[in-house]
Amino acid sequence: MASVGCIMPDSPIRPLLKWAGGKRQLLPALRRFYPPAFERYIEPFVGSGAVFFDLLSSGRLRDRDAILIDSNADLIACYQAVRDEVDEVARALDDLAAAHARTGRGHYYEVRDRRFNPLRDRLRASDGCIAYTPELAAMFIYLNRTGFNGLFRLNASGAFNVPAGRYERPRIADRNRLLRVAEALSIPRVRLQVGSFETADAIAKAGDFLYIDPPYAPVSRTANFTSYTSGRFGAADQQRLQAMVVGLARRGCHVLLSNSTALEIATLYEGNAQTRAAGLRTLRVPARRAINSHAGRRGSVEEYLITNIHTEHED
Repeated sequence: MASVGCIMPDSPIRPLLKWAGGKRQLLPALRRFYPPAFERYIEPFVGSGAVFFDLLSSGRLRDRDAILIDSNADLIACYQAVRDEVDEVARALDDLAAAHARTGRGHYYEVRDRRFNPLRDRLRASDGCIAYTPELAAMFIYLNRTGFNGLFRLNASGAFNVPAGRYERPRIADRNRLLRVAEALSIPRVRLQVGSFETADAIAKAGDFLYIDPPYAPVSRTANFTSYTSGRFGAADQQRLQAMVVGLARRGCHVLLSNSTALEIATLYEGNAQTRAAGLRTLRVPARRAINSHAGRRGSVEEYLITNIHTEHED
C-alpha cells in the first residue's frame, strides 16, 4: 500500500487515466460551485476522478469522507490495485512502456488480445467483478494511455476492443503521478465502490456534496457519446437520473451536475417545473469537446451545469 501522507494544496494531483468526458478542462467552471461547507463527498460516475483529485488537492476534503462510485467494474478494480499494490503496478507498467517503445502498435494489440482480455476473463467472478492483479492493472493503464482517445469499450462477447491510438510518444509510465494517485486513494476516509448511479441516492444525506457527471446525452444523431461507454446510457437513464437529482436537492444535498445542452436535457432540467421547484437551475458554460470520430468536429461547445449551489464566486 502507498504511504498515506498529507495532500498539500500546492501539490495538485492529476488523474491517472484518460477518460471519455473527463473534466480537467471544465474545472475552472466547476470550482465556482464547490460548496464552502459540506459533509461527505459522493461521486456516482467517478471516471478519471478529476473533480475528486481537485477537491483533495485544494484541501476541501480534509476530515471528510469521499465515496467514489462507478458502474465500470474494471475502472474501480484498477484503482483498487493501484491503491493496494502500487509498486508492483509501477514495475509492470515500466515493462509495458519499454516494450511499447520498441514495437508500438504491434505491442498494443499483443497486450490487448493475448494478455489483457484472457487474464481479465480468468479473474472475473460470477457477479461480474474482476479481481485485478498488479499486472492486469498495469495493462489497463497501458491500454488506456495508448488506445484510441482513452476509451473503454467492450464488444458483444465482453472483450475490450478499443483500437490503438495514433500517438507518436505516449506518456505511459509516470511513476510520480501513479504514486500520488495511490496515496490519495489510500486515505482511510476515501472509499471505492462498484455500483450504478442510484447507489449514491441510497446513501446520500442532507449536507452531502454530490458531483454527478453522467455519459452526456447526444446533441445530434451523429454525436452519440453514449457509444463510448461499456453500456449505453439512454433517454430512460437520463430521466431516472433527473428524478434522483430532484430528490437529492429536496433532501438538502448540495448537487452539481454536468451534461450536454441536448434538447432532452434542456427539457428535463431547464424546462421542468419540478426541477425549478427543487431549487435547481441550469447554466451554460463553454467547454472543449475532444471526443469525436471526426477531428474537425472537435472544439468549443457549450455544456450545462445544473446545480442548487449558490456561492459568492458566481457572476
